[in-house]
Amino acid sequence: MSKTNTNKSSSSFFWIVVIIAVAFLALIIFLSKSSDKPEKSEAFNFDYSNQPFEGDEKAPVEIVEFGDYKCPVCKQFNESVYPVIQKEFVDTGKAKFYFMNFPFINTDSHRSAEFAETVYQVLGNETFWKFHHLLYSKQPKDEKYEKVDYFKLDFLKKTLAEISSDKDVKKVEEAFNNKVYKDAINKDKSYVTELGINSTPTLFINGKEFTGKSYEEFIQQVQNAAK
Repeated sequence: MSKTNTNKSSSSFFWIVVIIAVAFLALIIFLSKSSDKPEKSEAFNFDYSNQPFEGDEKAPVEIVEFGDYKCPVCKQFNESVYPVIQKEFVDTGKAKFYFMNFPFINTDSHRSAEFAETVYQVLGNETFWKFHHLLYSKQPKDEKYEKVDYFKLDFLKKTLAEISSDKDVKKVEEAFNNKVYKDAINKDKSYVTELGINSTPTLFINGKEFTGKSYEEFIQQVQNAAK
Protein backbone atom coordinates (compact mmCIF):
# COMPACT_ATOMS: atom_id res chain seq x y z
CA MET A 1 0.00 0.00 0.00
CA SER A 2 1.38 3.44 -0.90
CA LYS A 3 2.09 6.11 1.72
CA THR A 4 -0.75 8.24 0.30
CA ASN A 5 -3.24 5.41 0.59
CA THR A 6 -2.03 4.66 4.10
CA ASN A 7 -2.56 8.30 5.12
CA LYS A 8 -6.04 8.28 3.60
CA SER A 9 -6.91 5.07 5.42
CA SER A 10 -5.66 6.50 8.71
CA SER A 11 -7.63 9.69 8.17
CA SER A 12 -10.79 7.78 7.27
CA PHE A 13 -10.42 5.57 10.33
CA PHE A 14 -10.02 8.62 12.58
CA TRP A 15 -13.18 10.26 11.29
CA ILE A 16 -15.10 7.02 11.74
CA VAL A 17 -13.93 7.03 15.35
CA VAL A 18 -14.98 10.68 15.69
CA ILE A 19 -18.48 9.91 14.38
CA ILE A 20 -18.81 6.99 16.80
CA ALA A 21 -17.54 9.16 19.65
CA VAL A 22 -20.04 11.91 18.84
CA ALA A 23 -22.85 9.39 19.06
CA PHE A 24 -21.47 8.00 22.31
CA LEU A 25 -21.11 11.49 23.81
CA ALA A 26 -24.74 12.25 23.05
CA LEU A 27 -25.74 8.93 24.62
CA ILE A 28 -23.53 9.48 27.64
CA ILE A 29 -24.90 12.96 28.29
CA PHE A 30 -28.44 11.60 27.96
CA LEU A 31 -27.81 8.68 30.32
CA SER A 32 -25.82 10.54 32.93
CA LYS A 33 -27.91 13.70 33.31
CA SER A 34 -31.05 13.34 35.38
CA SER A 35 -32.17 16.83 34.40
CA ASP A 36 -30.99 19.76 32.35
CA LYS A 37 -28.90 22.28 34.24
CA PRO A 38 -28.63 25.91 33.20
CA GLU A 39 -25.08 26.97 32.45
CA LYS A 40 -23.69 29.14 35.25
CA SER A 41 -22.29 32.48 34.14
CA GLU A 42 -19.32 32.32 36.52
CA ALA A 43 -16.63 29.68 36.25
CA PHE A 44 -15.76 27.61 39.30
CA ASN A 45 -12.23 28.12 40.57
CA PHE A 46 -10.75 24.61 40.81
CA ASP A 47 -7.46 24.06 42.60
CA TYR A 48 -5.67 21.98 39.98
CA SER A 49 -2.55 21.44 42.09
CA ASN A 50 -1.79 17.80 42.95
CA GLN A 51 -4.41 16.56 40.47
CA PRO A 52 -3.60 13.99 37.75
CA PHE A 53 -3.77 15.35 34.22
CA GLU A 54 -2.79 14.53 30.66
CA GLY A 55 -1.54 17.15 28.23
CA ASP A 56 0.74 20.16 27.98
CA GLU A 57 1.07 21.95 31.31
CA LYS A 58 0.84 25.28 29.44
CA ALA A 59 -2.37 24.40 27.57
CA PRO A 60 -4.94 27.23 27.90
CA VAL A 61 -7.97 25.02 28.61
CA GLU A 62 -8.61 22.71 31.57
CA ILE A 63 -11.11 19.90 31.00
CA VAL A 64 -12.19 18.03 34.14
CA GLU A 65 -14.02 14.73 34.29
CA PHE A 66 -15.70 13.61 37.50
CA GLY A 67 -15.93 9.83 37.27
CA ASP A 68 -16.48 6.55 39.11
CA TYR A 69 -14.49 3.44 38.19
CA LYS A 70 -17.64 1.35 38.70
CA CYS A 71 -19.72 3.48 36.33
CA PRO A 72 -20.44 1.73 32.98
CA VAL A 73 -21.09 5.07 31.28
CA CYS A 74 -17.69 6.31 32.46
CA LYS A 75 -16.16 3.20 30.90
CA GLN A 76 -17.87 4.02 27.60
CA PHE A 77 -16.63 7.59 27.83
CA ASN A 78 -13.07 6.48 28.57
CA GLU A 79 -12.97 4.02 25.69
CA SER A 80 -14.96 5.84 22.99
CA VAL A 81 -15.04 9.58 23.65
CA TYR A 82 -11.85 10.34 25.54
CA PRO A 83 -9.54 9.11 22.73
CA VAL A 84 -11.12 11.68 20.40
CA ILE A 85 -10.80 14.47 22.97
CA GLN A 86 -7.19 13.39 23.48
CA LYS A 87 -6.38 13.53 19.77
CA GLU A 88 -8.26 16.77 19.08
CA PHE A 89 -7.38 18.81 22.16
CA VAL A 90 -4.84 17.16 24.46
CA ASP A 91 -2.25 15.98 21.95
CA THR A 92 -2.48 19.28 20.06
CA GLY A 93 -1.68 21.33 23.17
CA LYS A 94 -5.09 23.02 23.27
CA ALA A 95 -6.24 21.49 26.56
CA LYS A 96 -5.23 19.57 29.65
CA PHE A 97 -7.50 16.76 30.82
CA TYR A 98 -7.98 16.17 34.55
CA PHE A 99 -9.69 13.30 36.34
CA MET A 100 -11.40 13.85 39.69
CA ASN A 101 -13.17 11.23 41.77
CA PHE A 102 -16.89 10.95 42.43
CA PRO A 103 -17.14 7.43 43.92
CA PHE A 104 -20.80 6.86 44.68
CA ILE A 105 -22.00 3.46 43.41
CA ASN A 106 -20.78 1.15 46.19
CA THR A 107 -17.79 0.17 48.34
CA ASP A 108 -15.86 -0.80 45.22
CA SER A 109 -16.16 2.75 43.94
CA HIS A 110 -14.44 4.14 47.02
CA ARG A 111 -11.77 1.42 47.16
CA SER A 112 -10.80 1.78 43.50
CA ALA A 113 -10.78 5.59 43.70
CA GLU A 114 -8.63 5.48 46.82
CA PHE A 115 -6.23 2.97 45.28
CA ALA A 116 -5.92 4.91 42.03
CA GLU A 117 -5.32 8.13 43.98
CA THR A 118 -2.62 6.32 45.95
CA VAL A 119 -0.99 5.23 42.69
CA TYR A 120 -0.86 8.88 41.66
CA GLN A 121 0.52 10.05 45.00
CA VAL A 122 3.21 7.35 45.15
CA LEU A 123 4.15 6.55 41.55
CA GLY A 124 3.28 9.78 39.77
CA ASN A 125 1.18 11.08 36.92
CA GLU A 126 2.33 8.81 34.10
CA THR A 127 1.75 5.58 36.00
CA PHE A 128 -1.58 6.85 37.28
CA TRP A 129 -2.94 7.32 33.75
CA LYS A 130 -1.76 3.89 32.65
CA PHE A 131 -3.53 2.40 35.67
CA HIS A 132 -6.60 4.60 35.15
CA HIS A 133 -7.18 3.45 31.57
CA LEU A 134 -6.32 -0.18 32.39
CA LEU A 135 -8.77 -0.26 35.29
CA TYR A 136 -11.62 1.00 33.10
CA SER A 137 -10.74 -1.60 30.45
CA LYS A 138 -11.15 -4.33 33.08
CA GLN A 139 -14.61 -3.23 34.17
CA PRO A 140 -16.96 -6.18 33.53
CA LYS A 141 -19.93 -5.77 31.20
CA ASP A 142 -22.34 -7.76 33.39
CA GLU A 143 -25.47 -5.66 33.96
CA LYS A 144 -25.40 -6.69 37.63
CA TYR A 145 -21.85 -5.41 37.97
CA GLU A 146 -22.75 -2.19 39.77
CA LYS A 147 -24.27 -4.17 42.65
CA VAL A 148 -21.36 -6.59 43.05
CA ASP A 149 -18.06 -5.98 44.83
CA TYR A 150 -15.43 -6.58 42.16
CA PHE A 151 -12.49 -4.24 42.65
CA LYS A 152 -11.04 -6.01 45.69
CA LEU A 153 -7.59 -4.96 46.90
CA ASP A 154 -5.92 -8.07 45.47
CA PHE A 155 -7.46 -7.36 42.07
CA LEU A 156 -6.27 -3.74 42.17
CA LYS A 157 -2.76 -4.84 43.11
CA LYS A 158 -2.65 -7.41 40.28
CA THR A 159 -3.85 -4.77 37.84
CA LEU A 160 -1.11 -2.38 38.96
CA ALA A 161 1.44 -5.20 38.67
CA GLU A 162 0.72 -5.34 34.93
CA ILE A 163 2.36 -1.93 34.51
CA SER A 164 4.63 -1.65 37.57
CA SER A 165 7.26 -3.63 39.45
CA ASP A 166 6.50 -5.73 42.51
CA LYS A 167 8.48 -3.20 44.56
CA ASP A 168 6.25 -0.36 43.40
CA VAL A 169 3.09 -2.37 44.06
CA LYS A 170 4.25 -2.94 47.64
CA LYS A 171 4.92 0.79 48.02
CA VAL A 172 1.40 1.60 46.86
CA GLU A 173 -0.16 -1.06 49.11
CA GLU A 174 1.65 0.30 52.16
CA ALA A 175 0.65 3.88 51.33
CA PHE A 176 -2.92 2.73 50.69
CA ASN A 177 -3.09 1.08 54.10
CA ASN A 178 -1.76 4.32 55.62
CA LYS A 179 -4.49 6.28 53.82
CA VAL A 180 -2.16 8.74 52.06
CA TYR A 181 -5.02 9.32 49.59
CA LYS A 182 -7.36 10.72 52.23
CA ASP A 183 -6.85 14.47 51.71
CA ALA A 184 -6.90 14.21 47.90
CA ILE A 185 -10.12 12.16 47.87
CA ASN A 186 -11.75 14.53 50.34
CA LYS A 187 -10.78 17.44 48.11
CA ASP A 188 -12.53 15.85 45.12
CA LYS A 189 -15.60 15.03 47.22
CA SER A 190 -15.79 18.63 48.45
CA TYR A 191 -16.04 19.78 44.83
CA VAL A 192 -18.83 17.27 44.20
CA THR A 193 -20.80 18.67 47.14
CA GLU A 194 -20.11 22.33 46.38
CA LEU A 195 -20.99 21.98 42.69
CA GLY A 196 -24.04 19.76 43.24
CA ILE A 197 -22.73 17.03 40.94
CA ASN A 198 -25.13 14.09 40.90
CA SER A 199 -23.98 11.88 38.01
CA THR A 200 -20.93 10.55 36.21
CA PRO A 201 -19.29 11.37 33.97
CA THR A 202 -19.69 15.09 34.55
CA LEU A 203 -17.42 17.40 32.58
CA PHE A 204 -16.16 20.92 33.26
CA ILE A 205 -14.34 23.17 30.79
CA ASN A 206 -12.31 25.96 32.41
CA GLY A 207 -14.52 25.75 35.46
CA LYS A 208 -17.86 25.72 33.62
CA GLU A 209 -19.96 22.57 33.58
CA PHE A 210 -20.65 21.16 30.14
CA THR A 211 -24.42 20.93 29.90
CA GLY A 212 -24.74 20.50 26.14
CA LYS A 213 -25.99 17.40 24.36
CA SER A 214 -23.64 17.13 21.37
CA TYR A 215 -19.97 16.89 20.54
CA GLU A 216 -20.31 20.06 18.46
CA GLU A 217 -21.41 21.96 21.57
CA PHE A 218 -18.49 20.48 23.46
CA ILE A 219 -16.04 21.66 20.77
CA GLN A 220 -17.58 25.14 20.81
CA GLN A 221 -17.26 25.42 24.60
CA VAL A 222 -13.60 24.35 24.43
CA GLN A 223 -12.93 26.88 21.67
CA ASN A 224 -14.65 29.63 23.65
CA ALA A 225 -12.62 28.74 26.70
CA ALA A 226 -9.39 28.93 24.67
CA LYS A 227 -10.19 32.55 23.80
